[in-house]
Amino acid sequence: MVLVAGCTSGDGGSDGDGAVTGSVDFAEQELDWQGCDSGLPESECAVFEVPLDYEEPEGERIEIAVKRVPATGDEVLGSLVVNPGGPGGSGHDFVDHSPYTLSQTVRRQFDVVGFDPRGVGRSTPLTCLEAEEIDEFLGTDYGTGPGADDMADLSPQGLAQIEEGSREFVEACEESAPDLMRNVGTADVARDMDLLRGLLGDEKLTYLGASYGTHIGAQYAEQFPENVRALVLDGAVDPAQDQLSVSVQQAGGFETALHAFVGDCLDQQDCPLGDSGDGVDQGIEALEAFLDEAATQPLETTTDDGREVNRARAELGVLAALYTENWWPRVREALTDAMEGGDGTGLLLLGDDLYSRGDLDEYENSTAALTAVNCSDSPAPREVEAYAEAAAMAGEESPVFGPMLAWGALPCAFWPEDAVAETPDLTGAGADPIMVVGTTRDSATPYAWSESLADQLESAFLVTRDGDGHTGYRMGDECVDQVVDDYLLELAVPEDGMACAPNLAG
Repeated sequence: MVLVAGCTSGDGGSDGDGAVTGSVDFAEQELDWQGCDSGLPESECAVFEVPLDYEEPEGERIEIAVKRVPATGDEVLGSLVVNPGGPGGSGHDFVDHSPYTLSQTVRRQFDVVGFDPRGVGRSTPLTCLEAEEIDEFLGTDYGTGPGADDMADLSPQGLAQIEEGSREFVEACEESAPDLMRNVGTADVARDMDLLRGLLGDEKLTYLGASYGTHIGAQYAEQFPENVRALVLDGAVDPAQDQLSVSVQQAGGFETALHAFVGDCLDQQDCPLGDSGDGVDQGIEALEAFLDEAATQPLETTTDDGREVNRARAELGVLAALYTENWWPRVREALTDAMEGGDGTGLLLLGDDLYSRGDLDEYENSTAALTAVNCSDSPAPREVEAYAEAAAMAGEESPVFGPMLAWGALPCAFWPEDAVAETPDLTGAGADPIMVVGTTRDSATPYAWSESLADQLESAFLVTRDGDGHTGYRMGDECVDQVVDDYLLELAVPEDGMACAPNLAG
C-alpha cells in the first residue's frame, strides 16, 4: 500500500479536464454502458482506453474496466467514484457492495462508480505467477532450519529461499508484462481517474477511497486540485513513508489489533487461546506456541489441493481476521479447529480470502498488482541486509506478524530501477476541503498515518473513529457516518476538523 510518483509533463501531459495532450484525445471517448455479466441487476459496465505510458500518448493503449450503479433517486448530484484499497483491490467489484458500504442517502443522490485500476482484474491485468507458484511464494516458512530462531533471524537456507523467491517473482513479471509493470504506479492511476471523471460528465470529482485508495485520492488532489469536489480518504496510508518504514509501522497496527482480538476471544466461551481469567499476554503466548508448532508440524486440510498449513499460512489466516471485527468469530472457530482438532482448513481459507484466491484453482491477480504498485510507488533498499534489519525492528513491534511484513517487501529490492518513482511531496495545494478518516486501532493503516496525511494535505481535516478494525465509514459509528454523508452530499466541513472521538482530536 504505499506512495507514488510525481506527474509527468511535456507531450504526455494532461490538461485540467483530464485530456491527454498530443494528437490523441482520450477525452473524446464515450462510455458505452452495457449490462454487466455479474453483480447487482441494475449495474452497468463499460471500458475506456488510457495510454500505457502518459509520456507517449500515441503509443500502446490499455483498457480500464468501469462499473456503475445508478442513483436510486431523481435528484442526482453526479458520480461518486469508489476504491476499496489494496493495491490490487477491485473497484469494479466494490460497487456491488454499495448497499452495505454506503448509506441509502448517498446512494439516492449519487451514481456509484468503481473501476479496476490499471494492472488489476478486468482492466488490462498484470499477471506474474501461476496459482501453484503463488501458493509456494505465500506459503514459504523462512525461519525454519538450523541457525534460526524466527523470521527476524533467518537461517542461511531460509534467507536463500526468500531471496530466490523474490527474484523469481520479479523475473516472472518482467517476462509476462515488462511494459505494464513499469506503468502501474499510483500517479498514473490518478490520471486515469481524472480521465474517467471527464467521461462521466462530472465537472469535479467526488471520491471515496479506503486504505490504499486514500493514496489514489491524495495523488489526485496533488495533480488535479482544481477538479476536487469532495474526497473522503478513509484509513489513510502515509505518503511520507518508504517501503520498509511502512512494514515496521504496520506491524505495530496489527499488534494492536491482535491484542484487541485476543482480549475479545478470552471473553468468549469457545476461545482456544485460554479462559476468561487469563490475560491477553497469555493468550498471545498460546498463539505463538501454536504457530511455532505449525512451523515444524504443518496441519492437514480438507481442500484436496495438496497444501498444508505451516506457520506462514497460519499467520496469514489470523492476519486476515484482523481487518474487521466481523471476522473475529470466524478466525476463533478456525483456530479452535486447528489447535484442538489439527484441521487447518479454516485458517487456509481465511488466507485465501486475504490474497483473493477466488477458488481452489486460481487467484485473482491482486498479488501481482499489490507487489507491482508497492515497488513502483517509492524507492526501496537494494541490499537484502536492510530487510533483515527491518524484520528485526518489525519483530519488536509485533513478534507474530512483524518479520513477515518486512520480508514481504523484499521483491522491491529487485524491481527494475527505471520503474520506481521518487517519493513525492503531496500537499494538494489549491484543492477544496478534503476529509481524512482515521480509526484509532486500525490494523492495516495505523491511526498515525491518517494524522500524518491530514497534516500533509493543505486543505485536509481529520475525522476520528475510536474503534477496532480497518477503516471508519460504515463501521458502526453513527457520528462518523453522519459526518461523511454530510460532507459528500452538502460539502459540510465540521468546525476545527472535528473528530468523532473528541478527546483524540488533533
